[in-house]
Amino acid sequence: MTKLIHERSGRAVVEDLEIARRMFSRMRGLLGRASLPPNGGMLIERCASIHTFFMRFPLDVVFLDADFTVRKVVRGLRPWRLAAALGASHVVELPAGRLAEVPVAAGDKLVVMPA
Repeated sequence: MTKLIHERSGRAVVEDLEIARRMFSRMRGLLGRASLPPNGGMLIERCASIHTFFMRFPLDVVFLDADFTVRKVVRGLRPWRLAAALGASHVVELPAGRLAEVPVAAGDKLVVMPA
């Protein structure tokens, strides 16, 4: 299991982080799932934009640059929408509302850590 930590506060943004590295897992993302667990999330590597076509639930989304500095935050992205960020290299998809519990803002740094 892997965690995603908000560096400034030391709080876990994601307790159970899935990492999509391969082409198929990056393309599929969360499609076909009914939901995400409250402490779950997915990091999609080499990605600067996402869509929520065919999704069944809204997401909180964090766009990161190559150094895992937050470039953009999108809260409550509903199904059938698009989102992107210039300069992003990775995207973190979270259950909608998660970013109300662990505030993350542009300029913050996140860290991937083994659990």
